[in-house]
Amino acid sequence: MALRILPFRQYVEQDVINLYALDGADVNSQLDTKGNGDAGTFVSISAGALNDGPVQYVTSSYLGKTDYPHIGRDQYPVNVLRVGAAATGDSVLGMTLNQTATHDENGEKLLYYPQKALENQAVLSGQAVPVLSRGVVTLAGGTGTSVGGSFGNNAYIDDANWVIGGNFVIAAGGLGKVSGVGLTYTLVDQQQNVGVVLATGSRTAVATEDQFAGAAGSVGAYSIVKINCAL
Repeated sequence: MALRILPFRQYVEQDVINLYALDGADVNSQLDTKGNGDAGTFVSISAGALNDGPVQYVTSSYLGKTDYPHIGRDQYPVNVLRVGAAATGDSVLGMTLNQTATHDENGEKLLYYPQKALENQAVLSGQAVPVLSRGVVTLAGGTGTSVGGSFGNNAYIDDANWVIGGNFVIAAGGLGKVSGVGLTYTLVDQQQNVGVVLATGSRTAVATEDQFAGAAGSVGAYSIVKINCAL
């Protein structure tokens, strides 16, 4: 599964924003696909106009064939309010708590299996994804990677710059990833300070890939962080 967040977390529901869907370009194609549709992606607002209503109905290939004769309307409802993976310099709204995907690991449409989407902490493309603006979470990370680098193509913390008690910002290159900037925060390229590191550690190496630790044999680095993404 595409989960950048480990299970330990502390937050209150008042700090969760349930208004925005993820941009279509950021949606993962399957539950086991890793990308900007992962749970744990830091996002910024990309669309907020309500003139056309909070929901629009669009023709979508996700529904399959939609041009059968004598059918008045066969359209897919989508949320017009959107967020996208945050880039350097963006005002960060928060971090997604669920992944956004269209198919399961077998290529079957989650549209027809809502129970599986719920069990895998996923929402469909066009559906609102919960965004956490403030709280304590545990984030998967990599060891010795470059800023914003990947760990098993899943994690997004640069441990080389990760300092306990230090601040962190959106990493160079963006893509919803974060990087530590040390104990003393300085404004770099107009980056927003999105939180502070509380503790770091590494999990025991595993023989097979799991949804958190990354590739087989990896040590599964992680950090407990306190995020505060108030605009």
